[in-house]
Amino acid sequence: MNLSLLAAAGPKAAPAKAAATNPAEDLQRYWDLSIGWMNSHWLQIGIAIGAGLLIYFVLSMVRTFALKHAQSAEGEMTLTHIAGRVIHKTKSTVLAIIAIRMVAGYAQPPVVIMQIIQFIFTVAVVLQVAIWAREIVLGLIQRRAAEGNNETLSNAMGIIRLLISIALFAIAAIVILDNMGVNVTGLIAGLGIGGIAIGLAAQGIFSDLFASLSIIFDRPFRVGETIKYDTSTATVERIGLKSTRLRSLNGELLVISNTNLLSKEITNFAHLHRRRITFKIGVIYQTTPEMLRDLPALLEEQVVGAGHEFIRSSFITFGASSLDFELLFDVFSDQFDVVAAARTEVGIRIFDAMTRGGYGFAYPTQTSFTAAPDGTMVMPYPESPKPRAAAPKAAKPG
Repeated sequence: MNLSLLAAAGPKAAPAKAAATNPAEDLQRYWDLSIGWMNSHWLQIGIAIGAGLLIYFVLSMVRTFALKHAQSAEGEMTLTHIAGRVIHKTKSTVLAIIAIRMVAGYAQPPVVIMQIIQFIFTVAVVLQVAIWAREIVLGLIQRRAAEGNNETLSNAMGIIRLLISIALFAIAAIVILDNMGVNVTGLIAGLGIGGIAIGLAAQGIFSDLFASLSIIFDRPFRVGETIKYDTSTATVERIGLKSTRLRSLNGELLVISNTNLLSKEITNFAHLHRRRITFKIGVIYQTTPEMLRDLPALLEEQVVGAGHEFIRSSFITFGASSLDFELLFDVFSDQFDVVAAARTEVGIRIFDAMTRGGYGFAYPTQTSFTAAPDGTMVMPYPESPKPRAAAPKAAKPG
């Protein structure tokens, strides 16, 4: 700031003169002006200092209360806790500058001093707002992902904090420069072009990173859950910043980039609180109609006896070598091992009950019929010839 502006400062200052060329004269003029202001407004200055100290004390007490509240809610990521963290991040210097700015007008300082106070106040408040905004965003991210994978979140928080800090403080710098009268249009355009260039150069990395954040926040699956991805069924072992590791049912380790993982349909078996089991049962055609009518009730009895929910059992169709029935029942469990054990138990109970009831399970069979040239059905094999009488034994010579 040019000290020649001091010539026009003060409540009763004379009209501005030409700018002095000697810095020593400017400093002397500024000193005389400040001494004159303090001599003529000492009472207002004293009252302003007292009011400023009181305001600073009140603001400090509010910040201390916020700190205690944040510490009492440690471990809980609530909105109150986030607000406490934000207030706690308020710097003591900023509180002092706010107090000075609130009482500066009452003391009627010279124009130059008021400009300096306003400039420092603007810089301090803009930077403090950037810090507040960073804490709010980070707090909301941690709160949203509080039930997610803590390891992945802790790995990602460093990069998230860096990206958010760069973005917010870049905006703060632009706001400060704009308040100083600097033309920031070119700077904004340069930052935009630079951001686009960096984004294109690291497109793959940022794509997987944002996909990882999407998994953390949206939580389509978690570590330890079994999912079906494309044609593979596997258990999630680790969610990384670039890739996710899955352990297939056969034991292979599948490493899939987060972008590719989210680009296809995912079936999460962990959220199946009930699983439907379907059995197709075929009986032979020699089964009597009465036995066919009794079969659905027999199947229902075995399902209910095993402790599961029976849905329905009905005749489906006439098969090539069987009369086909369908059985549907639900198992209330999200553990695949429990469901597999229930399916096995019900299947064994059905086999035992049907065997004791005289039902025959069908299996693929084929019967051939042979016709004579005139169309008469004949046996598929020739009749066995009658055995010829045994020849008499020759008499032994005497």
